[in-house]
Amino acid sequence: MGSLKLDHPQENNSNSSPMQMTSALDPVEFRRQGHMMVDFIADYYQNIDKYPVLSQVDPGYLRKRLPESAPDNPEPIETILQDVQEHIVPGLTHWQSPSFFAFFASNVSIAGFLGEMLSTGFNVVGFNWVSSPAATELESIVMDWLGNLLRLPKSFLFSGNGGGVIHGSTCEAIVCTMAASRDQMLSRIGGDNIGKLVVYGSDQTHSALQKASQIVGINPKNFRAIEATRSTTFALSPESLKLAISSDIEAGLVPLFLCATVGTTATTAVDPLGPLCDVAKHHGMWVHVDAAYAGSACICPEFRHFIDGIEGVDSFSFNAHKWFFTGLDCCCLWVKNPGALISSLSANPEFLRNKPTDSKQVVDYKDWQIALSRRFRAMKLWLVLRSYGVVNLRNFLRSHVKMAKLFEGLVAMDQRFEIVVPRNFSMVCFRVSPWVATSKGTPTTPTSNSFHQNGIEDNVEKCTNEVNCKLLEAINASGRVFMTHAVVGGMYVIRCAVGVTLTEEKHIAMAWKVVQEHADVILKNHGDDGDAKLKLPLLDKIA
Repeated sequence: MGSLKLDHPQENNSNSSPMQMTSALDPVEFRRQGHMMVDFIADYYQNIDKYPVLSQVDPGYLRKRLPESAPDNPEPIETILQDVQEHIVPGLTHWQSPSFFAFFASNVSIAGFLGEMLSTGFNVVGFNWVSSPAATELESIVMDWLGNLLRLPKSFLFSGNGGGVIHGSTCEAIVCTMAASRDQMLSRIGGDNIGKLVVYGSDQTHSALQKASQIVGINPKNFRAIEATRSTTFALSPESLKLAISSDIEAGLVPLFLCATVGTTATTAVDPLGPLCDVAKHHGMWVHVDAAYAGSACICPEFRHFIDGIEGVDSFSFNAHKWFFTGLDCCCLWVKNPGALISSLSANPEFLRNKPTDSKQVVDYKDWQIALSRRFRAMKLWLVLRSYGVVNLRNFLRSHVKMAKLFEGLVAMDQRFEIVVPRNFSMVCFRVSPWVATSKGTPTTPTSNSFHQNGIEDNVEKCTNEVNCKLLEAINASGRVFMTHAVVGGMYVIRCAVGVTLTEEKHIAMAWKVVQEHADVILKNHGDDGDAKLKLPLLDKIA
């Protein structure tokens, strides 16, 4: 990074003078540099297809390129942007690439970006109403707008004595709601019994639940990840929950909190909210619904049924920064009883005392979250809702679902692959079929009796998983697309999650082409390698 050393003199260089800066927020200079930054980002989006989707750098690459200490003198934005292009961009995994199909998307839009600019430009710290009334009131209004779009019961809205708040992440939302449920329960059974409280989810529930339970003081031995099986398409079974709760009660423990999921990370499974609530409410438990990814889709009437039963839960959250074109970070949380949050999370030092707060006529969002300080996140959500309107937002979401259906159809036409679970939203879970992974690359299905009689079921699954793992590694190493995996029911599956704003049907076709090309090579090599088949008898001989 020689430019940093050559373009700006050291203090002891008497023949040169450092670049002078009279203000860190000069409006004229801000306008000039701001235009440059917008141009830089617009060019990045325009050329994003040219970059490997998954960064190809090695660990520690950046420390070798940057100086050991910060510069003493100011450097021009032109030099800094050049270094961003040369040194930072190569180390990015390009989440806004149209060929990014990994994890779940964190998509953006012009409106979301501009809303972030406004929020950062104002840079208000809206911890309570008086610190910036517009920030608080806009957040309350936008959360009611969005709640109405989702057709949430009125009890979740400010107009129905509930309310919504914007957090930074699902983990934060779960920590806050679990803390509220903990304190409610301990007020009934006594604080000394915190070691008896039990938290429930499935083994498909996001790890944020386990982290939250640790943070709020739940005994690690009292965290229940109930197995979800293929027979329920990896959704949490109400009967399994009931059995787990009964066992805990017999052991003298106290059921506290259930986290149900609409759209699990691994497969987008949907837990049955109504039946689960029936079980949990019998024991006075708090029920939270994590719809981080799939909640966005529920503004579309055809997907709303996935949150049927929502009237029975205590809190509901989804991440607008995943699939709602809003940009990180923006987790929307609704609660039926804001007082429970406030009771657990409020702190009122003298320096924050003010008449509006004392009047009880305003919302102080500091009492709905962990931190005191908070960003003006409602601004970008407001711009997204206004700039695109409900009709366009629904169509954007439907276009991603349509592209996922296209990918699903391409997978189904290739007999070497199988769809592992039904597609619910815009993600497809697929893998090379066991009958291909353990044969010479030709689809062949053994009879059920021969399969089990020869005792090879476990080895078949192990071999199949290894083939699919190699396939995914090859796909991602190509740099042309990026997908991730999950392991469910012992199966290693490849996830293709559609959700990036720039993705078009041509990118879906290209992604499938990449999958097929690498499958051709891996299956050919696999068929020629006796060790790769783990010494299994060829299935076409026992079929």
